[in-house]
Amino acid sequence: MRACRPDGHAVDKAQSQLLEALKAVGLQNMGTCRVEPNDGLVGQTIMLIGPDEPRFWDIFTASEHYNDGEPNPLDRWSVAVLDSIAKAANGHAIYPFGGPPYHPFHSWALRSGQSWSSPIGFLVHRTAGLFASYRGALLLPWETQGRLMTSPCMTCTDQPCRSACPVDAFSDGYAVDTCKSYLHSPEGQNCMTQGCAARRACPVGQGLRQPAQAAFHMEAFL
Repeated sequence: MRACRPDGHAVDKAQSQLLEALKAVGLQNMGTCRVEPNDGLVGQTIMLIGPDEPRFWDIFTASEHYNDGEPNPLDRWSVAVLDSIAKAANGHAIYPFGGPPYHPFHSWALRSGQSWSSPIGFLVHRTAGLFASYRGALLLPWETQGRLMTSPCMTCTDQPCRSACPVDAFSDGYAVDTCKSYLHSPEGQNCMTQGCAARRACPVGQGLRQPAQAAFHMEAFL
């Protein structure tokens, strides 16, 4: 039997509590989309969850998971906090890791109307820019849909992301091997410690990602 749909007031209250819970752990709603039949998921709404930067990094690095010396601290932390938040919202958390198979987070991000494909192929988010990332998604038992917006790339005439890479790794798709070879070189240490130069060139969200967080992700990439 299908559960009764909560009324508008109950949904507003539940969503407000959910957003406050996310904020408390340095996370935020990065966009929502409706669950479609071919998703094979139980719920009404997919809410994509990502770091609320720059607050996120200090909160995560103060956690037990970051400091216990065990592998995959960020993934373990994400599961711990999002499983708890999902349970409180009568929902369910799912993650972009732990597969295969993997959930189609890229497709959901595009469906949300809050992220788009950038000139270099990476996702660009309306506030996080090219540092868009997702720690998980919440499957929620109510319907909600964020306001559809226009990609910031549509009005970015200079498109600095195209030319910022020191080794031109985005001239024809994404030359991953070229990128990684550069990161292993002495010349590539700026990207290793500050984050991808192409991502940093995006005018949207500039300065939000802390260098230590960028370095953490670059190490994981290699």
